[in-house]
Amino acid sequence: MCTTYDVAVFGAGPAGTCAALQAARLGMKTLLVEKNGICGGTMTFCGINYPGIFGAWGKQIIAGIGWELLTATWRETNSPIPENTLPYMPQVKVNKLVFAALADEALQNAGVDIRFHTMPASARFEQGVWQMQLCEKDGLVPISSRMVIDCSGDANVAFMAGLPCVTRTETQPGTLSMYFHNFDETKLDFDLLEKRFNEAVERGELTPEDMGWAKKFNRGFFTGYGGNSNHITGINAADSRGRTLMEIGGRQSVLRMYRFLKKCPGLEKAEFHLNSGECGVRETRVIKGEYTITVEDYITGKRYRDGICNAFYPVDLHDAKTGLKQTALAEGVVPSIPLRALIPEGSVNFLAAGRCISADRLSLSGLRVQAPCMAMGQAAGCAAALACIQNKTIQQLAIPELRQLLLQQKAILPETE
Repeated sequence: MCTTYDVAVFGAGPAGTCAALQAARLGMKTLLVEKNGICGGTMTFCGINYPGIFGAWGKQIIAGIGWELLTATWRETNSPIPENTLPYMPQVKVNKLVFAALADEALQNAGVDIRFHTMPASARFEQGVWQMQLCEKDGLVPISSRMVIDCSGDANVAFMAGLPCVTRTETQPGTLSMYFHNFDETKLDFDLLEKRFNEAVERGELTPEDMGWAKKFNRGFFTGYGGNSNHITGINAADSRGRTLMEIGGRQSVLRMYRFLKKCPGLEKAEFHLNSGECGVRETRVIKGEYTITVEDYITGKRYRDGICNAFYPVDLHDAKTGLKQTALAEGVVPSIPLRALIPEGSVNFLAAGRCISADRLSLSGLRVQAPCMAMGQAAGCAAALACIQNKTIQQLAIPELRQLLLQQKAILPETE
């Protein structure tokens, strides 16, 4: 039997969780499909549990559902809630388990049908609705939905639906977040460690990227006890084959470091632990949208007639050859995101939110972080719900009405052009 929904959301990361919650709170019968067994994506499953950035230049620029879930988590754990400071609001760690449990609770209270350990298998638009198949543990399950929101991060649903996408030939490297401990960093001989590291690289026992984000010895790997430090390069993880190579590459990188460090003075008893269930992936595939955000748009804080949310982060490109390339935004600049960047060219009632929106590489390097993903996810959920309520396509929506509805849902909106 085919179950029918108003809104089907794929991916329960920062964007998808907010999209599903928003659609359901506006009365839509909503499905949320997630390949893993937990909400939160990079925040929970990939170990990057310091979400940002929600405030810039002394004021809050992103709020809404994402901020609601985070503040609930900080309060639950008696943790400090970040305040607006110059030039931007600090990124404060959030308890991954508590956040995921609160997200589950909110989704269930809103009536969202959650399907963990499930992936899309097919998607086609027929007779005014999206006909899809889900791959569940027991086999294929048919569903239909009036609206689809692709928050997979890799534009997987858009790609399988035949919508225009751009798969990068060059991508930012991924990272397997881990931590190691049981050593005294103050007693380490860093000069000796650097010498041994360089020798191991020369022998082919290590790669320079195993320890950090540039082709050189990285003391931060030790002072940060591992963390979000290594780089797995030269792999596009948009599909299952690429993802498999990324995961194996991440574990091999950690194994090389483990074998090397256990031979170093002061690190003989060091212990390694995973901080994530999978590699964090920064860049794979994006939709080709009705509008493509450029880095010029991003760094100048361009305003749009259909602006739906703000964003804030440096241009943050991880390069396999030269390491981290960061360019701070000029004082007062707050980038924003238009609805058209979430709509694939030629699509009907389909949106993409998160790091698969239509953007060039440099602008996406700032747009892909968690706070903007939460904001655009909520905006996508709101747009899908409003289209259902008014029996319109996404393109037929009146932008002032959408923006007003977002304001009612406690979102913060950018100025329009």
